[in-house]
Amino acid sequence: MTQSARGARSTESGLPIEPVYGPDALIGWEPADKLGEPGSYPFTRGVYPTMYTGRPWTMRQYAGFGTAAESNARYRQLIEHGTHGLSVAFDLPTQMGHDSDAPLASGEVGKVGVAVDSVEDMRVLFDGIPLGEVSTSMTINAPAALLLLMYQLVAEEQGVPAEHLTGTIQNDVLKEYIARGTYIFPPQPSLRLTADIFRYCRTELPRWNTISISGYHMAEAGASPAQEIAFTLANGIEYVRTAVAAGMDVDDFAPRLSFFFVSRTTLLEEVAKFRAARRIWARVMSEDFGARNPKSTMLRFHTQTAGVQLTAQQPEVNLARVTVQALAAVLGGTQSLHTNSYDEAIALPTDKSARLALRTQQVLAYETDVTATVDPFAGSYAVESLTDDMEFAALELMDEVADRGGAVAAIELGFQKSEIERNAYRIALETDHGDRVVVGVNRFQLAEEEPYEPLRVDPAIEARQRERLARLRKKRDGKAVEAALAGLKRAAEGTSENVLHPMKEALRARATVGEVCGALREVWGSHVATEAF
Repeated sequence: MTQSARGARSTESGLPIEPVYGPDALIGWEPADKLGEPGSYPFTRGVYPTMYTGRPWTMRQYAGFGTAAESNARYRQLIEHGTHGLSVAFDLPTQMGHDSDAPLASGEVGKVGVAVDSVEDMRVLFDGIPLGEVSTSMTINAPAALLLLMYQLVAEEQGVPAEHLTGTIQNDVLKEYIARGTYIFPPQPSLRLTADIFRYCRTELPRWNTISISGYHMAEAGASPAQEIAFTLANGIEYVRTAVAAGMDVDDFAPRLSFFFVSRTTLLEEVAKFRAARRIWARVMSEDFGARNPKSTMLRFHTQTAGVQLTAQQPEVNLARVTVQALAAVLGGTQSLHTNSYDEAIALPTDKSARLALRTQQVLAYETDVTATVDPFAGSYAVESLTDDMEFAALELMDEVADRGGAVAAIELGFQKSEIERNAYRIALETDHGDRVVVGVNRFQLAEEEPYEPLRVDPAIEARQRERLARLRKKRDGKAVEAALAGLKRAAEGTSENVLHPMKEALRARATVGEVCGALREVWGSHVATEAF
């Protein structure tokens, strides 16, 4: 939130925020139309009738670093400390479809997540963890199909039926072109792969959330709350159109769509953002796509606290920031939540800081009264007015995307990226000029920072992963791998076959992530970003 010299305030989205709200802020406002009941259309008050009064949100801690064995140890610790669901971070080579021994992977193996090169690594990653009893979210996009199939193969080895598996793959490649850059293939084959995942999971993994349409990364790149939900929902519309164009009925796949948003320290605007997003999506699915199943119109979402707001200066202050961010997500009606560790602005979180992040959620769930009632802000003059303002601002931006031909066409024009960059520049200027207060950075600094010893990733991990790959390639049936990859390429060259079936057989034969993605690159090509402005 910023404040001008005259004292007038505006939200992160640049919308006015008044010092006092009263009945005049809601003239003509109809509760039945704007709110409805909790668990009912348009879901402003939450997607479930009882929300947290029956049980709290899923406490899902994002973790993964180094080797699969090291990450497995962290997952076991989180489960012992009360985590309800696992969330896997993959290293950059895995996200980009490269094996750990590829030249492009040098220096990046295990750095920002766990290295997974084959189903052998996936087996180690979930060793001793009953996959039929946990919910697993995997932050993977362009190679999402591969990691999902590896997970299914490991579950089969454990004797867990596919219909018992629950979790989410991020699988949102459109936001990669906008904000992150971990894309592999051009947009159209990427969308085809997404539709194939929808179709595959409907029959093979019916309880799996097939995509997590993500605003989080756009927010981390500098998007305002209004931009975050507008561009995320516009991407969602593109995925729905793709699946419908591929011959799927909207109610066959829409109930498994999920979303992923950030939660900032600006609590009131964040609550309004979540409520507005639910209302917009319900109306889009009902009115534009004719969804009949109420679950198709529900915007279910995971939230992560805002890593971009954490500071390396006075890192303990991040504990307060994360608490406020988590509270905003809970009051906004999230279905699951990851709380960042206070030291993540410096390095990978330590065991202690990761545990404190989880304890933050547990305090909110079990020591406060925020779980005692559904949508406690309903009817608030301020929050309802902010929700309406947020809805209007987001819809205007969505119209701008639509006017350019939809999300993919707008991406190719550089529209979303340019808008986000402009907002990021505005935030940087406000911080530099002191209009935006960042505690410990431009106000309330310390003359000398206390020393901090971050968790460091062992550089020998890369060598060990290379050795594992060499052993794998030596012991597997090379001819079977070649035949399976050839079958995958044939499927990718056509338009009617679901590529996940031959992809699964290639992975079962111990083809690696890099080999499978390489086979698809040969057919589909690679996306090369171009500067539109």
